[in-house]
Amino acid sequence: MTDFIERMEQRLAGAESPDDCADATLDLIGELGFTCLIYDYTPVPLSHAGELITPSVLSFRNAPEDMRSLWCDQGYYQHDPVQQLALATTTPFVWSYSAGRNSTPLARHLNPDHAAVSSYLHDMHLTCGITVPVHRRDGDLATFTAIRDGGDAETEHELRRHLGTFSFMGHLFHQTVLPMFSEEERRSGYVSLTRRERECLRYSAEGLTAKEIARRLDRAVPTVTLHLNSAVQKLGARNRVHAVALASHYRLLDA
Repeated sequence: MTDFIERMEQRLAGAESPDDCADATLDLIGELGFTCLIYDYTPVPLSHAGELITPSVLSFRNAPEDMRSLWCDQGYYQHDPVQQLALATTTPFVWSYSAGRNSTPLARHLNPDHAAVSSYLHDMHLTCGITVPVHRRDGDLATFTAIRDGGDAETEHELRRHLGTFSFMGHLFHQTVLPMFSEEERRSGYVSLTRRERECLRYSAEGLTAKEIARRLDRAVPTVTLHLNSAVQKLGARNRVHAVALASHYRLLDA
């Protein structure tokens, strides 16, 4: 394990982009029999209503071509039981969609809501893997997932031997790529506000009135009111106080 981790550290140290990191990591996990790598990052995992938010970064390596479209555009991400489990735990886990003897946490979690995701992964033979949840202090969530073709009870037992190694790998990978993300990728894309709308909401969160914000920004009061009302509408808020609460939840008030 030590040699394996040292080689990963060396390869990631020479990487210049998240793509470089993913390519280097795929080569390494291939030595352990894994065929597919998936990494995702979201600054805010859940909407205010409790629904999983599609990540701002989602990287696939050696995955089916249509997987990105299904997960990002057709709502599979919101019904992915592995992602739901990752949200609820800080511990790396082995998962399996095996119809036979299945002692992984996924077996106890599956329900009809996961049918489309389960069926697709069975068709693609992506039925067994390891996922490392990376929960950060600010509420960010990343998941690092390695998948094997097929899988049975013996495969599940073998994968458990790699949990310690993959836990370190997942955290090292995330620690390496996080500084490479753009400002946009670090901000939740669930709701998009302009820079001025966010600025006006930040001042509103400090208790300033529209007139006081206008004076601070050297803008007309109607202009500030327009920005605040636009933010309220985009956030689906009932009023400005509610808009500030929602914007804070989505971390849109971060400077």
